[in-house]
Amino acid sequence: MNKSRIIVALDFSAAEPAFDLVSQLDPQLCRLKIGKELFTATGPQLVERLTHDGFDVFLDLKFHDIPNTVAKACKAAANLGVWMLNVHALGGKRMLHAAREAIPQNTTKLIAVTLLTSMDQNDLNDIGLQETPEQMVYRLATMTEDCGLDGIVCSALEAGSLRQHVKSDFHLVTPGIRLEQNNTDDQKRIATPQAAINNGADYLVIGRPITQADNPLRTLQQLNQTLEVNN
Repeated sequence: MNKSRIIVALDFSAAEPAFDLVSQLDPQLCRLKIGKELFTATGPQLVERLTHDGFDVFLDLKFHDIPNTVAKACKAAANLGVWMLNVHALGGKRMLHAAREAIPQNTTKLIAVTLLTSMDQNDLNDIGLQETPEQMVYRLATMTEDCGLDGIVCSALEAGSLRQHVKSDFHLVTPGIRLEQNNTDDQKRIATPQAAINNGADYLVIGRPITQADNPLRTLQQLNQTLEVNN
């Protein structure tokens, strides 16, 4: 049984480099995230191949549409055999309920995106939202839990306060994870792996620190060992 908290983000534009990276990884030491770029370039065949190879796949497409359309998209994604998929909480309660009804509980994990980790207060002001990022994330997280979903995507900076208000089995999935020596790239609300876990995160989405490492498997092994020793 895979107990790793690490989800490796396959942020590639084609199947070949993704497979090159995956061939260096161990399905018992991580899970994999497939996002919009890679899924659009390769289609569901990539998902099916990776699940066939024993990897748990998080399909990160952030479905956000009318309730009926999202429900059908979630059902189609679950039928691919993915471990987890997500919708966008800004779609509202009716959309979240429709997604939940489309996927039976205790099968594919269904989570919702709250606020993208690339966004800060200035971005919220630009689109007319006066709440702070923390207030917005809390509001959307509470609504998502009330709608019966399995968890949310949030930054590690919000995970600490959220963990105090949501149930223990409500998953907090945190992107924006960087190692001490890494820069922040396009992420604004970031944290180190250990800080994220200490704040209450259940799963860490890690891309470049692993995918661009000289030895991805060794980096993955070291990360798993560090998290295991300190928890």
